[in-house]
Amino acid sequence: MAVTACQGLGFVVSLIGIAGVIAATCMDQWSTQDLYNNPVTAVFNYQGLWRSCVRESSGFTECRGYFTLLGLPAMLQAVRALMVVGIVLGAIGLLVSIFALKCIRIGNMEDSAKANMTLTSGIMFIISGICAIAGVSVFANMLVTNFWMSTANMYTGMGGMVQTVQTRYTFGSALFVGWVAGGLTLIGGVMMCVACRGLAPEETNYKTVSYHASGHNVAYKPGGFKASTGFGSNTKNKKIYDGGARTEDEVQSHPSKYDYV
Repeated sequence: MAVTACQGLGFVVSLIGIAGVIAATCMDQWSTQDLYNNPVTAVFNYQGLWRSCVRESSGFTECRGYFTLLGLPAMLQAVRALMVVGIVLGAIGLLVSIFALKCIRIGNMEDSAKANMTLTSGIMFIISGICAIAGVSVFANMLVTNFWMSTANMYTGMGGMVQTVQTRYTFGSALFVGWVAGGLTLIGGVMMCVACRGLAPEETNYKTVSYHASGHNVAYKPGGFKASTGFGSNTKNKKIYDGGARTEDEVQSHPSKYDYV
């Protein structure tokens, strides 16, 4: 029961995480304009991975997509790639984990197959979460670097007494959504890997007991036995016991605990 609950909870957490990663990738508020000490408040700028938008004080919003690929910064393209890879791996992991759920029976699928599928989906969720967290963190680092460079360039001339107007960008809501979603996906993957151990069938070692039909000529040895059903001479069939040898007639006249028939 605990294994099923862990697997189901891991699936739900991963599903929420993947949905959050998709939402963060499609959001436009990856970077928003810093309004601190900004005299221009009639226009508000914010940017995403796929387009940049401008919102006026009247409420009108205009967005323009990035119609170039080579003209974009290399870090932005890397962030795009990480988020897309995370979404693809998460989608594949969700598809695999659906068939791996213990509460769903598909034909005569064994528990070992479900355990392997659960482990595979868990690893995919972990990689997906790492890609999402890495992509958001790279973009945040790029924002911090550009922010302080823009701040340094705002004060120029006359010993820093003249302030020039420059647009600075800070963290947008999409970054926090991406961090939380990546963490949930990572946690869900870990839970799926933990549930895999409970789904795997345990190997049980049984002590084998050999049985042979009763016959005229049977020889026993301590630690094992060797059976023979041939019709040879009685003088050739001897029983070995405690390092000594006795004929079969003597054994029959003196029964011991090794005589089973």
